[in-house]
Amino acid sequence: MTISEASSFVRDAIRKIYDAREAENITHWVLEKITGLNKINLLLKRNRVLTDQEYTSLNDYTTQLLQHRPVQYVLEEAWFCGMPLYVDENVLIPRPETEELVAWIISDAEKNPTGCDKKYRILDIGTGSGCIAIALKKNLPACEVYAIDVSEGALAVARKNAESAQCTIQFLNINILDPRQSGSLPVFDIIVSNPPYVPLKDKEDMNPNVLLFEPHTALFVEDHDPLSFYLAIGSLAKRHLHKNGGIYVEIHESMGESIQPVFASYGLNRITVKKDMQGKDRMAKAVKTD
Repeated sequence: MTISEASSFVRDAIRKIYDAREAENITHWVLEKITGLNKINLLLKRNRVLTDQEYTSLNDYTTQLLQHRPVQYVLEEAWFCGMPLYVDENVLIPRPETEELVAWIISDAEKNPTGCDKKYRILDIGTGSGCIAIALKKNLPACEVYAIDVSEGALAVARKNAESAQCTIQFLNINILDPRQSGSLPVFDIIVSNPPYVPLKDKEDMNPNVLLFEPHTALFVEDHDPLSFYLAIGSLAKRHLHKNGGIYVEIHESMGESIQPVFASYGLNRITVKKDMQGKDRMAKAVKTD
């Protein structure tokens, strides 16, 4: 089977699941991973015959994709802020919206008179793959970054990614919902989190590749208590955020207004809500004033 034939094979197979554009993108990604060739060389060498190992991988990956397994888990690779990351089913797949959250923090840091050279101490709550913590450390190299997660499996992934990115980050196994576990943390200049925020009732509208494979504990919150993680984050910020320090969180599109009194109750004010690329409320920032 040639590269050209392999491309048609994968694309035609996964069109049962994905639309034409997404199927095309996934096909290129799979073939790049299998052959080690970039998109241009895949075209130039389209008549090259796959090796036995490449052919075996092609069939394996295609079978997994047809089971609705996300391509990032199939290839054990995701991209975030221009960086390749290892991902598996212990962690959420990084989303473009979270890149916007990171960009907001970096933009605010650059407005500081000392810019990116300021030695911020940053806490990433619910680090997952480590994508936020690593991107911030890469772009604000003088900062000291802590990252916490309740899942040891997620922390193993995050540590692997930090090592690959040559980033020094303090990873800790802490459950944000148990304040006794976070008591030994230092005081921070910036707290950031992409916590679980999708109401359980939204499950019925989600794609199978999310529902079947991504960790539900990192995605969903109970319908009757959708702000539970933000209450816990606010409580931690009250104890572990410097005055005038900033808190940045990703939110559900329905939480733009409801998040504000939650944060205000913990002395977190000057609240700003930003929309994502789809025009939905997706991020919030607050400043500790008390």
